Amino acid sequence: MAEDIQTKLKNYKTAPFDARFPNQNQTRNCFQNYLDFHRCTKALTAKGADTSPCEWYRRVAKSICPTSWLNKWNDQLAEGTFPGKI
Repeated sequence: MAEDIQTKLKNYKTAPFDARFPNQNQTRNCFQNYLDFHRCTKALTAKGADTSPCEWYRRVAKSICPTSWLNKWNDQLAEGTFPGKI
């Protein structure tokens, strides 16, 4: 499985189609991938496992989300005021 993830990360160009978000507006997709990245990182760090599989979510969020949103959310996480549940 790790080889499959590494291959996908190596060949990553842009976010693939996600059937959960079929509309043109990708705001929810952006936010969900941002949350998934942080949840994945938190869960694997707690287990002491490698967090490289979480990189997929970070790349998808980075390619879909505006940079200003990501910066704002990162600042909110650091301040403890982020509205999402991680």
